[in-house]
Order: sequence, then structure tokens, then C-alpha cells
Amino acid sequence: MALLQIDNLTVEFETATGWFKAVDGVSLSVQNGEVLAIVGESGSGKSVAMLAVMGLLPWTAKITADRMLFEGRDIQKISPAERRKLIGKDIAMIFQEPIASLNPCFTVGFQIEEVLRVHLGLDRQARRARAIELFKQVGLPNPEERLGSFPHQMSGGQCQRVMIAIAIACNPKLLIADEPTTALDVTIQKQILDLIMSLQAKNGMGLIMITHDMGVVAETADRVVVQYKGRKMEEADVLSLFENPKSNYTKALLAALPENATGDRLTTVSAFFDGTPEPAQGTGLGANA
Repeated sequence: MALLQIDNLTVEFETATGWFKAVDGVSLSVQNGEVLAIVGESGSGKSVAMLAVMGLLPWTAKITADRMLFEGRDIQKISPAERRKLIGKDIAMIFQEPIASLNPCFTVGFQIEEVLRVHLGLDRQARRARAIELFKQVGLPNPEERLGSFPHQMSGGQCQRVMIAIAIACNPKLLIADEPTTALDVTIQKQILDLIMSLQAKNGMGLIMITHDMGVVAETADRVVVQYKGRKMEEADVLSLFENPKSNYTKALLAALPENATGDRLTTVSAFFDGTPEPAQGTGLGANA
């Protein structure tokens, strides 16, 4: 049984000109201990699909799915109270912008201890000890002092580490990392990626990595889902995707990588792909029919 199984997920938002499909019939699955990468350009619905799973989209979003199962349990049918117990404990998310996601009015220590209080019921002393342990685990210097820091007093890389610490605080079974290295310099990017992958391997979590970076995909993923304009274009294991892509969009995406450039100009996706809708390719678990 898959850890997470999503069939035919659609997310729509009402606009002045009618309903807009941000996610259009996407299906995917993640196994225990597996790393699934979701790639595609901005606006392809990667983050929106995962925010739908987390239940973090605004009430204006219209979310439908044939199935949205976590450990065989349909999370569409559980009560809001049950969902609050699940999200943050068994399913956690590292958000794209840590500065925007951390509350500027509270110290980072308070924010991580709140997670431990709500989901694990730890007392004050145990919460502090666990918070220090987590800060050490993610490589924050002087963790005891950092508990009293506000987000604006920390660098982008440090805030990202705090965000990771909060996400793994309850040893989740599924971790969703939404472009966790955005806006970080190259050295910090590698440190954060290495940290996430080491934690995933150590804890045996299922991991969904949302990214634009095909290099990250090549290094970290077991399977890959490629999205374009809210639709799934292709699903394949990572080696097959790079060596023998089936979808025209995937071929165009790979051709546009800087290392595949010919001459002194980069190839654009539009040079290979005109945007014509095409059925999802691949036979992996959760592939569209």
C-alpha cells in the first residue's frame, strides 16, 4: 500500500472570467522511504497540488479528487479536527519562503515548541530539550541561544534550517519539501539538500521534492513527475526520465538545460514544445490513465 495515493486531483479558483484549473487531473503516489520529485516551470501547479493535500489552500479553492489516501485513509473525508492532528505530525511540509512562513511576532523557539506541545503533548522542559536537539540536528550553531531569536534576526539559511527542524519535529512519515533551496546561495543550497536527504534516509520518510532544478532531481529522486499547466505530462523513474523521456514537454525541458546548449544561446522550451496538451506518459504508480 502506498504511503500517499492521489487519483485525479483537480484544484480550481474562481476568476472574473470563470473557473481556472490550477491543477487538472493529477495522479501520483509515494511509497514509504521513497523520494518523489515533482518538476515543472512556475505555474504548473506543483505547490498548489501539495497545499491541497495539506489542506492549506484558501476556502475559495475548489478541490476534488477520486481518492486522496494517506496510509489507506481518505483524508478528504476526515473531520477538520482529525486533519489538524495529522498535518504537522504525520505529514509535514518545508515551505518555499521560510521568512514568510515563520511568524515574525514569536521566537523560533516558541514556534517549534508549539508543534511539540500540540502534537506530542510534551511538558515545557521536554519541549525545550527536544527543540535544542532538533536545532543541533539541522546544524544551527548555539542552539540554546537561537531558541530566543526572532526570524528577522537570522539569515535565510538559518531560517530554512529552523523550518526543517519544525517540519521533522514529530518524525513525520511524509515530508513535502517545496523548493527548499530557493533564494539561498549555492553553498547553503548544497548543505540544505544534504541535510534533507540525510534526515530522509535516517528516518525512513517518504519525501516529495518540489523543484525547478533538474540537477537536484538527478541527485535525489527515485521517481519523477513532470507537470505543465496543471497537468501531469510524464511519470518515470529518474534514470528513464533523463535517458529516454516520453513526453514532448519533458524532452523540451531537458533540451533547455544550460549544459545541453549549443552555440552561444540557450534553447527555449517553446522551440521544442508548442504547449499542445498531451496525455500523461509512463506506467509508474499513480500515472494518469
